[in-house]
Amino acid sequence: MRDINVVVLVGRLTRDSELKYTKSGMPIARFSLAVNRSRKQGEEWVDETSFFDIDFWGKGAEAVNRYLIKGQQVGVEGELRQDRWEQDGQSRSKVVVNATNVRLLGSASPGQGTGGYQRPQQAAPSAGGGEQRGGGASQQPPSGADSFDDDIPF
Repeated sequence: MRDINVVVLVGRLTRDSELKYTKSGMPIARFSLAVNRSRKQGEEWVDETSFFDIDFWGKGAEAVNRYLIKGQQVGVEGELRQDRWEQDGQSRSKVVVNATNVRLLGSASPGQGTGGYQRPQQAAPSAGGGEQRGGGASQQPPSGADSFDDDIPF
């Protein structure tokens, strides 16, 4: 029996996305998402914000990176991944959302469209695989994703 590791978030970007490339050339868009919720405290409702770091790998990262700007509302589907490293002799860890689907929902500026990109289904990346996350360079966008005449990639 397989374990379940699925997360779906809708929130706003706290900063512009940053596109980087691994040594092997794999693109990765990194951004942070603020997700608000309301909870009852005594007789009043109070807002509470949680912040999540998101990694989006592959061609999808390149396709949507320029639209992932601070304030943009997005939906993210993916899985939780725990990164582990050692710093100054101490073990450290951080939980990151490894996105498989990023969808633009609202506009951060007037006239900005909506859309998204879903990473093709594939074997789960290895936890310690480093540059192997996201399935390597063989990753392809869904059919027809590159056939647009305009400069919007989705």
